Amino acid sequence: MSDVIARRAARVLVVDETQRVLMFRGCDPAHPEVRFWLTAGGGAQASETLPETAARELAEETGLRVEPAALGEPVFEDVSEFSFNGRRYRQEQTFFLLRVPSWEVDHSGAGEVEHASVDMHRWWTTAELRTAPEPIYPRDLPDLLDRLGVG
Repeated sequence: MSDVIARRAARVLVVDETQRVLMFRGCDPAHPEVRFWLTAGGGAQASETLPETAARELAEETGLRVEPAALGEPVFEDVSEFSFNGRRYRQEQTFFLLRVPSWEVDHSGAGEVEHASVDMHRWWTTAELRTAPEPIYPRDLPDLLDRLGVG
């Protein structure tokens, strides 16, 4: 495997009025048998701020369009190391919280990579996340949601 690729990412915790968080079930295309759940978001382009990245990724992956300023201040930051499609990544990621009354997800703006690696979405309660049969990322998401007053 090649060198580790460093990248910045922005992710969005989309929470509806019933206190559920929107998650996507994905896989590494190199290992499609291994499934996991993650939030909306992705890698930053060179010219973007993290709120701009979060707003762009949210629109692409969900159809929900918001101004970057509507995301407010970050609520969490972490570093994730993972393999994807035969390459190693070290991703510094910043999370934003967005509360919505409800939302019908529209995947039509998602790119080729998302269409190849994401097969479904679901709204989860914090209790459901704690007992999920597949890994959840970030791993401490239920505790983070508790700290944010979700659930």
